[in-house]
Amino acid sequence: MSNFDPNGVGIANGNIFGFPYSESEAELVLIPVPWDATASYGKGTSKGPQAILDASTQLDFFHPDLPRAYETKIFMSPVSTDWLEINDRLCEKGMEYIAYLEEVGEEIARLRFEETINEINEAHRALRENLKERCSALLAAGKIPCVLGGEHSTPLGLLQALNAHHDAFAILQIDAHADLRNAYEGFEQSHASIMYNALKELNNLVGLTQVGIRDVSEKEIEFAANDPRVHTFYDWDLKNEVYQGKNWSEQVQQIIATLPQKVYISFDIDGLTPSLCPHTGTPVAGGFELQQIAFLCFELVRSGRQIIGFDLNEVAPGPEGDWDANVGARALWHLVCATELSRRQHA
Repeated sequence: MSNFDPNGVGIANGNIFGFPYSESEAELVLIPVPWDATASYGKGTSKGPQAILDASTQLDFFHPDLPRAYETKIFMSPVSTDWLEINDRLCEKGMEYIAYLEEVGEEIARLRFEETINEINEAHRALRENLKERCSALLAAGKIPCVLGGEHSTPLGLLQALNAHHDAFAILQIDAHADLRNAYEGFEQSHASIMYNALKELNNLVGLTQVGIRDVSEKEIEFAANDPRVHTFYDWDLKNEVYQGKNWSEQVQQIIATLPQKVYISFDIDGLTPSLCPHTGTPVAGGFELQQIAFLCFELVRSGRQIIGFDLNEVAPGPEGDWDANVGARALWHLVCATELSRRQHA
């Protein structure tokens, strides 16, 4: 810490926020996953981890809910150029397939592009297994692993590692989308299927609490209604309650009441109002201000619950400026500080 001044100018030293910790010193380890090969609308989230890293040194490191927040020992692994190259190559093939699908329908397109679909699925499985192995090693070393995507499919390997390491836990999902589709456009691990896959594969996952959902299929609504583990707070219901006099603090307590002791936070940036993330893959009108989500995360910690990991996904830098990355870095800072407060309380 001798050369680190939390009140000075951020230093671009290759680590997130310019913090001076190595992986061996860190309590939290952030793993970037530059992948958006199954994104079906807007591309660019594979560039999110690097953009957030670049923007992160522009923050100041006081946090009103975490004393000495700058003492948080966090390390971010380097962004994999190998996986970025694989992703970019597969994105080109995937975009050709999706364009054809939109012209002729999924059944015909999947027959013509079967090889492309299989190649993307196979690469995705390898990505998941690599992440699971990496996170399992971090958990064995007593660290808290976290993922920085990329599209929202990316944290499945982390979730599998947590499932093997922890007993009963739940996911708190902040998102515009339910992500409860059984595959999407032929992709087994689609960004639209992450929560379906988690519920299907994780035997210690006892709950999924979704907050801010507002772009959803009827089949997903039926799935959520028929699975007792799922608690969905739709954006329209939350807004209508506010119009009738209920405040966000009361709603947050209802949300937290659905969660067990151990909680994993999955934050898709499109859960926010689109003015805060205009270039995200699938923006949807409505959503939250960032401080509302910060309040939710810290109320979760104040309730005595333990954050066992998190992901932040779907941040896509725009063609000009760094607004998306700036907001992404601030969203990440809130997640990091809430997780560190939880770690301190449960150390």
